[in-house]
Amino acid sequence: MDLRLRTILPVAAALLFAACAQVTTRPPQTPVEQPITPAHPGRYEAVPGRDAEVIAELRAAPAPPQAEVSDSQSPEGDKPVLAAKGYVHIGDGEYRVNSAEGRDWLIARAHDVGADKVMIYAAPGGNDAAALHAVYYVRFKLPFGANFRDLRAEERDALGASGVHIGAVIGNSPADQASLRDGDVVLKFNGEAVRDRADFEQRLRAHMGKKVTLVISRDGTVVTRLVRLGVLASELDGHH
Repeated sequence: MDLRLRTILPVAAALLFAACAQVTTRPPQTPVEQPITPAHPGRYEAVPGRDAEVIAELRAAPAPPQAEVSDSQSPEGDKPVLAAKGYVHIGDGEYRVNSAEGRDWLIARAHDVGADKVMIYAAPGGNDAAALHAVYYVRFKLPFGANFRDLRAEERDALGASGVHIGAVIGNSPADQASLRDGDVVLKFNGEAVRDRADFEQRLRAHMGKKVTLVISRDGTVVTRLVRLGVLASELDGHH
């Protein structure tokens, strides 16, 4: 097992997959990249793989009318702090001149891409350098949105199968949107039997951001549910 997984406390691990908001119905538009020149002093560049469609499906809440704007000193220092709060880095902006006009241009890009938060950093400018740098973030929903536990021996015997028992389901989470309920038992994940809680957690992590099929036992009836999993920002941006 990955060292990272073995360091996670069992109770905290299950809670880690809770989410509490829904996706937006208005996909943001990604501006076309262009080089910084005197005629075009600003530029936005999206992080590869985080286009408007992906952001719209995985964000924790609809895009705000106006992003939260903060001035800061260190992009690399801010990223792990924000990732721990569920914020995912979706793009970067640059502006040639450190000015009110430059700030306004960078903030306007935040609205264009549907950012929840934008961090602005000042740097020495020059003929070939940007004086303002902005980093854009969207808060993503977490992967699952329900507590789960190992089956008791009598539950396994009654089912004649292994799996995990679903507990409380968070409203508007991936689990809730897939109509999972407290008391459901997950028998299969993408067609493969679920052995236990640790196995289910590992499968959730391996499929973050993807659609997965769960076979569920509910009150003696077997049903299938399609779940669009969310993403842990700390995992997506490489901060563990």
